[in-house]
Amino acid sequence: MKIRLSLIAATLLLAQQAQAVSLPQAASLANGTSSASTSQAFNALEAQSLQAEINALKGSAASLTRGQLDKAKQNSTQADGAWLKARGYDFQTKANQQAGIELLSGFSQLPDSTLKASLETVTAINRDATQGMRHQALADAEGISYLYFLADAMGPRLGKAFITAYDKGEIGKAAALIKASEVSTGAAKKHFNYTRPFLIKGNTIHLVPDDTVVKDNQPYTAGGGSFPSGHTNTGYTDALLMAQMIPERYDSLVERGARYGYSRIVLGVHYPLDIMGSRMITQRNVAHYLNDPRYVVLFNEAKDQLRAALEKECGTSLAECAKTAGKDDPYRSPDMKAFYRFTMSYNLPKQQMASTQLSVPQGAEVLLQAALPKVSAAKLRQMMVKTALPAGYPLSGTTPEQAFWQRLDLPAAYALGKSEQSR
Repeated sequence: MKIRLSLIAATLLLAQQAQAVSLPQAASLANGTSSASTSQAFNALEAQSLQAEINALKGSAASLTRGQLDKAKQNSTQADGAWLKARGYDFQTKANQQAGIELLSGFSQLPDSTLKASLETVTAINRDATQGMRHQALADAEGISYLYFLADAMGPRLGKAFITAYDKGEIGKAAALIKASEVSTGAAKKHFNYTRPFLIKGNTIHLVPDDTVVKDNQPYTAGGGSFPSGHTNTGYTDALLMAQMIPERYDSLVERGARYGYSRIVLGVHYPLDIMGSRMITQRNVAHYLNDPRYVVLFNEAKDQLRAALEKECGTSLAECAKTAGKDDPYRSPDMKAFYRFTMSYNLPKQQMASTQLSVPQGAEVLLQAALPKVSAAKLRQMMVKTALPAGYPLSGTTPEQAFWQRLDLPAAYALGKSEQSR
């Protein structure tokens, strides 16, 4: 009977995912993961995370000024840069950047109707965002050099332990490795040279004044090309790697990456297409690293340090500390899977294209193996295909690799895998 119920649950999940989430519904879900949450415990964690971010940005200065943001980076206590440098790992940045440009090459062939719909979407999200969502977006944006934004996806108890361990220097290896694994989108931005939405002639974007981090009410803005999003690349990379290190919070952390990307649209500085493209290249880059034995040695060393430090700060097992429920843990809500699915396409119009069977690139299943260790690689690959976004959405491209990385729904594949693993 247990097996039968698991199969029924998985079938219902897939059926639910087939139903599109509207723009207002997605906004409501995003609002629940901001300071608009009805949970006192969650809001307290958000406040603690923001204050820790401000303290890190400020350093030893008496107050935080905007000029300090450009110089912000993890300090030597937070991140063990000396350990990482001594290991001498080559992140092959230029090669990975070029691979990202090739993966996103379909952007140049998008029709004007898709670009127009993308602008209309960012305009609507930016216009209708609540104050709580704007505060969250500002905190996400200004804290790009740090890992504080991940805390709320861990739940109140583990999130608090994470902030404590981070600032005490107890997770320095993980902090250094994760940030070093972010492959800059600078080369891709120059290649595609796409104008940001708030610079489009006749736009109605509202630039959000900073009343949250620096608190100088200066409108948040951004320079350089729009496609793909550098901040989203950072958010997805950090979230996806942390999900590998803390599989007890796998789906919550992956979904936090999507929420981070959504923040860029709230601020009016990126289009949905920018967010979608960054998700694609991040998934590809993280899978590339996790299939490199030399990187895995560093990753495991960092993961072991991280998990030991979190258990120390929690005073209990990581599995126990990661447990929370209900309104105190909005990233554990089943609705977040629907939100994630929405952010894979932002409901942009589908294109007519030849239907081909989805092909899983070699080693892609590594993105699920830490969270689903009892499921075979072959099964994981099947789940990736079974739960994928339907074909035809922008950036799906014409190559098997483009189609896969655009259509890969990790939270949905994880949910299906949990059902399979419980048999």
